[in-house]
Amino acid sequence: MRLEVRHRTLYRFDPAMRAVVQSLRLTPSLFDGQQTIDWAVKVEGAERGAAFRDGAGDWVETTSILGPVSEIAVEVEGVVETVDLTGVLKGHRERVPPLAYLAPTRATRPDAALIELARGAVAEVAETEALERAHALTYAVRDAIAYTPGETEHATTAAEALALGHGVCQDHAHAMIAAAHVLGIPARYVTGYLHAGGEASEASHAWAELYVDDLGWVGFDASNGVCPDEHYIRLGSGVDAVDAAPIRGVAKGQGAEALDVEVSVTQAQQ
Repeated sequence: MRLEVRHRTLYRFDPAMRAVVQSLRLTPSLFDGQQTIDWAVKVEGAERGAAFRDGAGDWVETTSILGPVSEIAVEVEGVVETVDLTGVLKGHRERVPPLAYLAPTRATRPDAALIELARGAVAEVAETEALERAHALTYAVRDAIAYTPGETEHATTAAEALALGHGVCQDHAHAMIAAAHVLGIPARYVTGYLHAGGEASEASHAWAELYVDDLGWVGFDASNGVCPDEHYIRLGSGVDAVDAAPIRGVAKGQGAEALDVEVSVTQAQQ
């Protein structure tokens, strides 16, 4: 499937900042499930800094803008050809060992309820059936946390979302990671885009990847109860939402920050 992405993120600062430095993880991953046809990331007025592929295989760029900075627009446009690999991250090169993704963070630390959820989900699945256990976690998280926008915040943890019983894709991904850790399965947070169907769909999305023996990293989207297919574009990964954020920044100055995001993912003409 050929997908066209238009993604605009507008930051407003009041009062203006003296300077802003940003780290951008907005370039599609290199693996067998997707091929970038055309892609551009623009930050008007910014000076480009270092650009490199990190240990997780993600392309990272840095930009800086000297003040006064009252607003910053980060614009992404591109076309990606995708194929369905049933969630398997085949052909992706990285140097970070899977065991590095067993350490919990504030967002993914399991509590008693998450431990019970994880163990209960696989109670009737043999330990040798690694893929089936991962699917069982996906369905358990989906059923335990109803997809409900506006009920959680960026800082909500997996344990808090489970207690609330509501959340969004970020909460599902964090809960998947926490539950996987309970079972000793390396897991990480993934950001990207999702074409949900129809003429257009607005969806910057997030899901989890679990390391499955004999397969490697496999994606699991608990929000939709599926493994990522040709409707997904993968950008990058991290231990949680903060670590994997497509845009991270540091501003010099004090004041209020407002954020406006517009994302459009459409099926492009071949």
